[in-house]
Amino acid sequence: MKSKTLHKQVVYFAIINYLGTAIGIISALFIYPLDFTFSGTIKFVDNMAQMLYPIMVLGASHALIKFYPELNDEKRKQLFNYSMLSVATVSVLVLFGIFVFNTVADYKDAALIYFAFPVGLALAYIDLFRKQAQDLQRLAVPTLFEKIIPKVVLPVLFLLVIKNIAGVNESLFIYAISFVLIGVFIGVYLFRHFKPGFNYRFKTLFGEISRKDYFKYSLFSFTASLGSLLAFRIDGIIIYNWISEEANGIFSNGATLASTLQIPAVGMFALYAPLISNYLKDGNLTELNVKYKEVARLLFFIGAVLYSCIVLGIDDLFSLLPTGPALKQTTSIIYILGFSVLINMATGFNTEIITYSKYYRFNMIAICCLIFVNIGLNVFFLGCTELGIIGVAYASFISVTLFNILKLLFLYKKFGLLPFDVKFAKMMLLFALSGVLVYILPDSEYHLLNLVYKTGLSLLINVIAVYKLRLVYQVNVTIDKALNKLFRK
Repeated sequence: MKSKTLHKQVVYFAIINYLGTAIGIISALFIYPLDFTFSGTIKFVDNMAQMLYPIMVLGASHALIKFYPELNDEKRKQLFNYSMLSVATVSVLVLFGIFVFNTVADYKDAALIYFAFPVGLALAYIDLFRKQAQDLQRLAVPTLFEKIIPKVVLPVLFLLVIKNIAGVNESLFIYAISFVLIGVFIGVYLFRHFKPGFNYRFKTLFGEISRKDYFKYSLFSFTASLGSLLAFRIDGIIIYNWISEEANGIFSNGATLASTLQIPAVGMFALYAPLISNYLKDGNLTELNVKYKEVARLLFFIGAVLYSCIVLGIDDLFSLLPTGPALKQTTSIIYILGFSVLINMATGFNTEIITYSKYYRFNMIAICCLIFVNIGLNVFFLGCTELGIIGVAYASFISVTLFNILKLLFLYKKFGLLPFDVKFAKMMLLFALSGVLVYILPDSEYHLLNLVYKTGLSLLINVIAVYKLRLVYQVNVTIDKALNKLFRK
């Protein structure tokens, strides 16, 4: 029953994420290129909020997953209440810190940081509520609120600014309020299925779990989360301050389109997190290894199919769109960051295994290395080359690749786990050969024809070959079910 519920949640999660992604893609193709300056500004606010919210959470959301299996229902409610109170307390300190920073530093865009604060606070509670929903295996509805509302609000704000109906500050205010409302909606839904009560006496909770272990784990989780965001979100802050708002908007648009590849990974990582935690708690490395390889192959297949279509068809697609000239500035960004996402997907849930194991401290070491490499490479490419935002994309790609290699080596050394096998190698070779084959085929003078026949041929070759060679179990199951239904009719 739990497996069936988990499968349904994965399906719902994927549908909602792809719906949000579809809205985001349409906006990135038709609306955001109309004003890259505003896009760069709002992306800076979002990046600042992403930096603030891990500080507010302070590892509490990860602790919910980590210690959940060890507690009974009453203690689980106490742990959730403690997390709620912790976020509120730390958020007040963060606001005070922002005030002191802006007073002392006299930062030219201090107002943008104040806009980022309520977004960050909302994200902190959203993260906490989402982790609790994960434990209940009720992630679909919170995902609906979290992924759809911002995707609808943001293009509307763009149109208001472009049409001079609203100013930048008014739009940023609405943007912040939308995240607060998302947090409220998710909280209302969660509390319908989870009644934590008002028990704020935590002595019995920390009699069940070690207070020292809780704070130690939360601290390391916080460091890893903040470090991860510093590593992956620092681009938007560096470009905004080093180059311009417009450059930040161009890079952001390319990153948005490239990130569509990772939607399946986000859903699977989130929903498999409790299972990974249980496997590690029970010492069941055999089942964990099977899932590790299985999910890595599936994610690589999905990512490689999508990335092949992007590489083969994006130039023709952009040539067909009215915003094509602006979008073509993002093409190189999409190629580089898209390949980076593909590598991240191919390595499976290595971060989650480390996070929920006794070696969780290693994440902090790996993240610190990633921050050092990424910032160093950004400074090098921006200060010593003429590559501009292309250099920032290369810095991100190199950093993420080294980051994943480091985690793979660690997991192999400590657990003997690797996400790769012979089937994975065959699939890599298949995609490489089919990609080259389709790419060198002659182009016609019609962009639409090129787009359809090259991406369609790539899709057809790869899906049929993977199915016939039985390289991905889930692909064969899905196609077999579809064929059975078709022939029954």
